[in-house]
Amino acid sequence: MRILQYIPNIDKSSGGTTSYIQLLASKLGKLVDLHIVTHLSSNVVEIKNCTIHYIPTIAHFIAMKREWLKILMEIQPDVIHVNCCWMPGCAYVQKWAQSLGYKVVLTPHGMLEPWIIKRHYWNKKIPALLLYQKKTVAKADIINATAETEKANILKLGYNDKVVVIPNGIDVDNIVMKNKWTKQKKILFLSRIHEKKGLEILIESVERLKNQMKDYKIIVAGEGSRSYIQLLKEYTKKCLVDSMFDFVGGVYGIQKWKLYRCADVFILPTYSENFGIVVAEALASGTPVITTKGAPWQDLETCHCGFWTEIGIDGTVDALRKFLTLSASDLEVMGKNGRKLIEDKYSSKIMAEKMFELYKSL
Repeated sequence: MRILQYIPNIDKSSGGTTSYIQLLASKLGKLVDLHIVTHLSSNVVEIKNCTIHYIPTIAHFIAMKREWLKILMEIQPDVIHVNCCWMPGCAYVQKWAQSLGYKVVLTPHGMLEPWIIKRHYWNKKIPALLLYQKKTVAKADIINATAETEKANILKLGYNDKVVVIPNGIDVDNIVMKNKWTKQKKILFLSRIHEKKGLEILIESVERLKNQMKDYKIIVAGEGSRSYIQLLKEYTKKCLVDSMFDFVGGVYGIQKWKLYRCADVFILPTYSENFGIVVAEALASGTPVITTKGAPWQDLETCHCGFWTEIGIDGTVDALRKFLTLSASDLEVMGKNGRKLIEDKYSSKIMAEKMFELYKSL
């Protein structure tokens, strides 16, 4: 079976979508002849078990269409899989492919979640919906959601009811779990630094608890716009907690996994996630997690490996207070529970096998 996936970029700075395509390709590429079409960027990641094709961007519309159609003719894929929404390039590659009779799977990657749609609603989302986005969603042969909550939100839009849930996965077999849970007094945030990730919530929560957490260090790892990161740093000063925060920038490879293992708890106080791959990575490393109900991680509560809170300061403060009472043995139990959860439910091998069956159904 030949599969062609389109993704706008495979840049390090793109966070979860780039990680998704890396992890999926590593296993799916062993089951199918996998091709990935994308655009060049400054920090592309290595993706194994696939062939990567670079085409011009939408700014070079005619050249982009010509190269896309040329690739379709050469590969003649059995199924085309489009990743992401709101970017015109995603809509056009789907339109051009379906005009030739190809079946298309669309994975929105959380970009149809209510929080995302409300953001810049009048000046960006409404024009995009009217011009191409609503039609693109409606015409997809199958929409791939990564959680039941994302599926429910897509169905509420009323554009397309052919939604199939396949959770994201990670290569858990290659992730080393920590072997001790003695408190290091380190809390880790690791993700793309963006407004939706709720870092202001984290800063204000730490401000409320600064007396109880005075010996703790909150490590903020990730890339984002310089202006926004500077605003966050200034906010930590305003809240008188700047000495507790350490903004370390983008961290990758061995250093990233070391951060996960050295942290007592991982925190993602997000407004909206379709999956939250960093949550899975932390759990696979044996580190308990605090995240919000903006992410589909009820498993944290049911499997006793973290805290699933209401979005906002009160929920985050409550979870941090509970975390502060935990002993090393408590953290060890939660850490081992989290690792087992990922092994049983969220491995990239399981994700690839389910995706393979989805392609076969088309």
